[in-house]
Amino acid sequence: MPASPDAPKSLRDPAVLDARRALADAPHVRPLRAFARTIAAERGAEVPDPDPLDGGVEARLLLLLETPGPSIGRTGFVSRDNATGTAANLFRFLAEAGIARRDTLIWNAVPWVIHEPGALNRAPRRSEAAAAAPYFAPLLALLPRLVVVVPAGRFAQEAAAPLAALRPDLPVVPIPHPSPTYVCTSPSVRERILAGLTQAARHLAGAP
Repeated sequence: MPASPDAPKSLRDPAVLDARRALADAPHVRPLRAFARTIAAERGAEVPDPDPLDGGVEARLLLLLETPGPSIGRTGFVSRDNATGTAANLFRFLAEAGIARRDTLIWNAVPWVIHEPGALNRAPRRSEAAAAAPYFAPLLALLPRLVVVVPAGRFAQEAAAPLAALRPDLPVVPIPHPSPTYVCTSPSVRERILAGLTQAARHLAGAP
């Protein structure tokens, strides 16, 4: 496994992206990649792959975003290394909280692309959250070491409600969305994100 990048937005480099794609079918992400393909076939929409530098099925922390943005087609990965402001913020916040990359899986509450080609980003609809809810159970089944769930943003927090019914023992630590749109509104947003991730890190440290 190659070394983790030491700066955000590394996947904008074509050579780095090619190297990441060469790892896309690694054993620890293969079941999740197959799951993504199943969802894509059922929903008739693209579902990006998990980043093979992350924990895959061995992840202990599930970081739940909202839905893949229009730019996801540039790499095909849900990754903190994508060349977006949200990904760059995640890269920095996770590192600052001391959360090991191998412990994480970044996923989306609505895992398929909801935008029409060329359209701007938009918020997912409640109907899309309802359609995505049945996919949580098979996702959890692929994550036997899961210790904590971190939903990012109000939509992901609401969409994650089925997780409590499926795994009432699983701590859920919500944080604000790491998009620059929100992070730049107030210093308190950054503080709340770091406080939540620090709390999640404590759950990881206290788990067997």
